[in-house]
Amino acid sequence: MDPKAILMWALFDILLLLGIVFLAWRALADADLFRGVMQFIGLGLLVAVAWVRLRAPDVALAEAAVGSGLTGALLLAALARGERRQARTAQTASSPEQPNPAQTGAGAVSPKREHLYRAFAAAVGWLIFGLAAWAVWPLPSASDGLALEARTRLSESGVSNPVTAALLNYRGYDTLLEVAVLLLAIVGVWSLRRADVAVADSAARPLFDSLLRWLLPLLMVGAGYLLWIGSFAPGGAFQAGALLGGGLVLGRLAGWGQRKTPAAHYWRAGLALGLLAFAGVAALVMKHTGGLLQYPAGQAGPWILAIEAAATLSIGLTLGALFAGGRPSNEPISAEPQESPDHE
Repeated sequence: MDPKAILMWALFDILLLLGIVFLAWRALADADLFRGVMQFIGLGLLVAVAWVRLRAPDVALAEAAVGSGLTGALLLAALARGERRQARTAQTASSPEQPNPAQTGAGAVSPKREHLYRAFAAAVGWLIFGLAAWAVWPLPSASDGLALEARTRLSESGVSNPVTAALLNYRGYDTLLEVAVLLLAIVGVWSLRRADVAVADSAARPLFDSLLRWLLPLLMVGAGYLLWIGSFAPGGAFQAGALLGGGLVLGRLAGWGQRKTPAAHYWRAGLALGLLAFAGVAALVMKHTGGLLQYPAGQAGPWILAIEAAATLSIGLTLGALFAGGRPSNEPISAEPQESPDHE
């Protein structure tokens, strides 16, 4: 490579690293929560670019879609719910029957205790960083790891993309646990509260509503494309599911389907489909081969595609349900939701 090109790429990498560190610091230190969320979203995009520079496009796609886009949407939704809760608390505190927490000092944290919390968090962070550095430093500077063995057996894996082969064949058990963790996450959210996002007035935003009528079908097609190419190119269930989840988030922001939500058992079936399909395939192939997720010779490809198709739907529904912030209700949601008895 030309020395000038090497110098330019080195300068780009340095600026990228500085930008990641700066945005990470600002996202944590900014007193304005909304601005901090925006900086976190920008941080995710820069991290995705860093993964591209490290020649890991699969991770970059997942980081941009899940780590930045959908996680940012979840943080914004949580911020909005927190502001609504503060408004209700302030309204309740202003009534003559209820004492004002600001006047009584209830819930206030002293500056000394706040400094102790910050110091403890910083100490834990530096401890984790030190342990990670201690574990990584002795590793050889250049090592292929198991890359050679993985590529050697790639023709037997059922797919030609080594990342998909690792996720759904070589280390399929790890991916099975990841899908289970996603299901447990939404179970935890549903056990705490009911979705209470206010219904959006689509008539007041005709441009956004018209845009979604074109954008959502494109997102669905894009999700199917990412699912299909995952067997031989960067893509797969997580990236496709992130697009589906993004479509659900946009649809909810537009108010589509909020006045009459699907029955809860349909939601539960869709959310559990990925894990059930994964576990079902594992049981079927174990009966024939005797090994967990050890596919019969020459049949790995169709099994992997079936698992990814089911996981895509479950991942998309999970991400959309997480944005809703609680279990669905068959009752129409009012524009100003009230606290339910089992809210928190």
